[in-house]
Amino acid sequence: MRSPSAADRRQRGSVTAEFAVTLPAVAIVLTVCLASVQLGGQQMRLQDAAGGAARSIARGESHADARARFSSLLPGAHFDVRWQGELVCVDAGASGSGLLAALTVTAGACSLAGGG
Repeated sequence: MRSPSAADRRQRGSVTAEFAVTLPAVAIVLTVCLASVQLGGQQMRLQDAAGGAARSIARGESHADARARFSSLLPGAHFDVRWQGELVCVDAGASGSGLLAALTVTAGACSLAGGG
């Protein structure tokens, strides 16, 4: 069995150095990807809650009841109600969470007033 040459030892050291440099970059990319998936999930929940609030108000429920249900689904989120002719529209917003807390997620939904 031969002993490793100096070139073999240098090559092993360079592989370790390359791994040490790329590992943080891979970790950052994975973290951003996971945070983006989380933000997408929050946007979907916000869209569902806005649709539910629009349908509730269109059926004649009070704004306070719709707001209470909305707030129980998404604490910290807010919504505004606007009327467009016979449509009740709800525009909702919430700040992101985790690493993407600086971003704001928005959603909107409309429902025909008087619908059952």
